[in-house]
Amino acid sequence: MKESGPGSAGEVRFREVVELLEQNARARRAAEPIERRLPALAEVETHDLVIDGPHGPIAGRTYLGPVGRDVGLVWVHGGAFVAGDLDMYEAHWVSLELAARGIAVLSLDHQKALGGVHHPVLSDEVLAGWLAAANDVGVLGVPLESLHLGGASAGANLSAGVALRLRDDGGPAPASLVLVYPTFHAVLPQAGPDAAEAVTALPPEYRFAPDFFRAVNVNYVGNAALLDDPVAFPANGLVEGLPATYILNAEADDLRSSGEAFAGQLQDAGVAVRVEFEPQTVHGYLDSAGLPAAVKSLDRIANWLKGHQCSSGYPPCRSDRGSHDKGIRVSIRSACPCPPAAAPPCEDR
Repeated sequence: MKESGPGSAGEVRFREVVELLEQNARARRAAEPIERRLPALAEVETHDLVIDGPHGPIAGRTYLGPVGRDVGLVWVHGGAFVAGDLDMYEAHWVSLELAARGIAVLSLDHQKALGGVHHPVLSDEVLAGWLAAANDVGVLGVPLESLHLGGASAGANLSAGVALRLRDDGGPAPASLVLVYPTFHAVLPQAGPDAAEAVTALPPEYRFAPDFFRAVNVNYVGNAALLDDPVAFPANGLVEGLPATYILNAEADDLRSSGEAFAGQLQDAGVAVRVEFEPQTVHGYLDSAGLPAAVKSLDRIANWLKGHQCSSGYPPCRSDRGSHDKGIRVSIRSACPCPPAAAPPCEDR
């Protein structure tokens, strides 16, 4: 296999994406605060904090809503390991919305894989942030048994990797994992027929071409020899013993194949897992504040967190194809506590 060189199409595209993400961040900083656009979120209390980390201070922000707070989530934003911050909508708006639904949230930032920073620095910092909330109930006011870990895209990758480290080191385990349009593989697995068809109409800038995906991942780990690392890319390792996991993919997203394949690994390992896709969405859609599909996803996430393993309040709909017409990809071995009698037929959902 030929290596992707510095001037490859993947490397060029990677540099373009880094610049685009920075442009988006500048535009967001100049925009009206989201709380003014969505005044109902203004009732959420936010507090910035600094966590001592192994590589320096780690920025975090807590979100406490006016009701609830019995369940907590440590949330990690995405950004291809090179971008993102606590103010991006995927971090700030998502956290506000979940807090308004009664979920106490600690949103975490981390160093980026730029300027010589590579794995495991990002993982170390997410681990430190998780431990800060898990070991000190005062951070969110939520006990460990009700504290979950999750993230979007690269943040989902980092969250899964931290869960593997906690399992191996005997650390405080999350109540569950919440992983949204995640990436777990160094090389994307082949997509199933439905997932492959869903991306055919996407413009090139929304696609994760193999050389671009490789460029992102090599930049993250710093050396192609580390692409088999099981923490950097959790699909490389054994997944037995991970907590119950909710995977929510975007429908038209090349990374959907990674989420679905990893869900299969979890299922085969006996881990309780639920995997769905949000219809009519593309990668990164949680970074679009107020998008109806994103709001629906936040309802799904809040329901999962409050029920621990039961997204949407119902047991999984099952069929020979593993899906139904509302876009839900369902798991096997989901230990959902919701009573089956309460669920309407799948065709009515």
